[in-house]
Amino acid sequence: MSKLAIYGKGGIGKSTVTGNLAAAFASLGKKVIQIGCDPKADSTINLLGGETPEPVMNYLRDHDEDPESIDEISKVGYGGVLCIETGGPTPGLGCAGRGIIATFSLLEDLELFEEYQPDVVLYDVLGDVVCGGFAAPIREGYAEKVLIVTSGEKMALYAAGNIQSAVKNFEDRGYASVYGVILNHRNVEREREKVEAFAAEAGLPIVGEIPRSDEIIYWEDRGKTVVEGNPESPVARAFLKLARDLLDDGTGSLKEDYGR
Repeated sequence: MSKLAIYGKGGIGKSTVTGNLAAAFASLGKKVIQIGCDPKADSTINLLGGETPEPVMNYLRDHDEDPESIDEISKVGYGGVLCIETGGPTPGLGCAGRGIIATFSLLEDLELFEEYQPDVVLYDVLGDVVCGGFAAPIREGYAEKVLIVTSGEKMALYAAGNIQSAVKNFEDRGYASVYGVILNHRNVEREREKVEAFAAEAGLPIVGEIPRSDEIIYWEDRGKTVVEGNPESPVARAFLKLARDLLDDGTGSLKEDYGR
């Protein structure tokens, strides 16, 4: 089982990357679970035709008892991907990070991985502040590898640096390590150069490169990933290539032409 945590600054496109990777893995015949670890609870929306499962934190607030089965807090999306959202506390009350910890504890009680036996588990995690519950996929042994999504924008690279530092703090405990960087293009001036410089300084490979494409927005408006909507498009091929590289434990290369 391959367990990947995908981190990045809020709004950088990590949910788009995670959802399309989930769809790509499923297209390659893999059994996939995607767990959205963001209070907005919209990580899996494009795998589910614009819908979302009931967030775990909502369920726990609205019911007197814990769910008896995974079916009560999940939905099956494109390619059979099992979709789960942690959700968060009532706005203005409580800690979103604790919601992630509570969700993970519940999934353990329900023996999610033993029952479902996935090939790939993807955690989509907010990375502006890597502390408390938001660090749970790193420090609790849920994920094995961390992928950092960034563009060439200053604040995205700043957040990527914070994530790298946070993960390094847990390295001597046998927790997840940063596997590499995914460059999600925003058409920033000298973008590739900036991300290459960051990756070189951090000692990380750039494992994937996602071109800027209106195809992504077009299909997201229709509640789909681009991998589902147009698998032959250059951007879909980039996601499929990244999925294959991750399955093969390869590193990918910026010299590749967007997955061709």
